[in-house]
Amino acid sequence: DSTSSRSVFHLWQGFSVLAAIIGSLVVALVVWASLRYRRRGDAIPAQYQYHIPLELAYTIVPILIVFGLFAATLVVENKELANPKTSVTIDVNAFQWGWKFSYPGTPVVIVGQTTQAPTMVMPSNTNVHINLTSTDVVHGFYVKAFNFSRYALPGVLNQFTIRAVKTGTFFGQCTQLCGLYHSLMFFHVRVVTPAQYQTWL
Repeated sequence: DSTSSRSVFHLWQGFSVLAAIIGSLVVALVVWASLRYRRRGDAIPAQYQYHIPLELAYTIVPILIVFGLFAATLVVENKELANPKTSVTIDVNAFQWGWKFSYPGTPVVIVGQTTQAPTMVMPSNTNVHINLTSTDVVHGFYVKAFNFSRYALPGVLNQFTIRAVKTGTFFGQCTQLCGLYHSLMFFHVRVVTPAQYQTWL
């Protein structure tokens, strides 16, 4: 569980609720029009056109909804991509078929391959800056509990910030097909209190 995953979930939740409301309204109007104006004989009913207030409403309201969805998405995306200053940095290197976690300024280096599932330790309620790289091919850094995924690209430094909310140990894996043992390229993220993190270091 992380602040970014909560933001994304709430955005998705808002989109889904709004879609359900609009969908229900459209279905209700279609059913109402079908029943209200169903054929009752061969006579052609009175014809009308240019209902200006109604036409303005169904033109302007959808535009306002789109602008609102765009603005909400922009806020969440900017929050996702922000890299606030922090004193905690972890260098994450992906390689076939394992992970290496280094802590700059300390001698701590954790390396593990396939089923060894190395563990990245980080403090809770703290902005943690991640420098993500790949040694060989494209890998995917994915932590399900954080609802978070980023590519590890060879020759590219991918930087982002994670702020975990809850303590505990969470499962992670590579999500980009990267070779023979891709399906075994696991890791864990252990989130501890800031005090426990300092003691661990």
